[in-house]
Amino acid sequence: MTEQLTLVVGRRSARAVLIDDLGRLVLIKRTKPGQAPYWTAPGGGVEDTDTSVEAAMHRELAEELGAKASHASQVFLYSSSQDAGVAVQHFFVARMASLDESARSGPEFNDPSQGGYEMERVDLRGNDLASIDLKPTALKEFILANREALLVEAGAASTTR
Repeated sequence: MTEQLTLVVGRRSARAVLIDDLGRLVLIKRTKPGQAPYWTAPGGGVEDTDTSVEAAMHRELAEELGAKASHASQVFLYSSSQDAGVAVQHFFVARMASLDESARSGPEFNDPSQGGYEMERVDLRGNDLASIDLKPTALKEFILANREALLVEAGAASTTR
C-alpha cells in the first residue's frame, strides 16, 4: 500500500536569473529599514490572472524592472516551509531583451515602508556574486556552480565584456 503525501502550496512565485548582453546578472538590491541589504532575483508571486508560471515571470520583470526577456527556460526550483504551507519559487534563466526603467510599476514602488528596490548588475564571469548576500542562498550556490551553463542557456556565452 502506498501512502499519498499531501502538501499545501502557500505561495508560488516566478523569478528570473536575468542576464544582460554583457553576461551580467540583473538583480534587485533590497534595502529595508533596520536590516542589512540583500539581493534577490527579480520576480514575485504568481497571480490567478497569469496564464502560466512563465507568464508570471514576464509580468513581474515588466513591473519590477521595465524589462522584457527572451530565451526563458526554467532551471531551478526552490521550496521552503511557511505557516500557510510550502512556498515554491520557480526560477527561469532568461536574456534581457530590453529595459525601460521609467516603466517600472507595481505596489512595491508605491509604499515607501517596503524599502528600496534598486536594480544592480553583477558580472557572472567574476567573483562579485560570491561577495553579496543573494537570497535564497540555494539560488546563489546554484548560479555559482552553473554560471557557464546559464550564460549559454541565455544566449550570452559568446558576448565579451
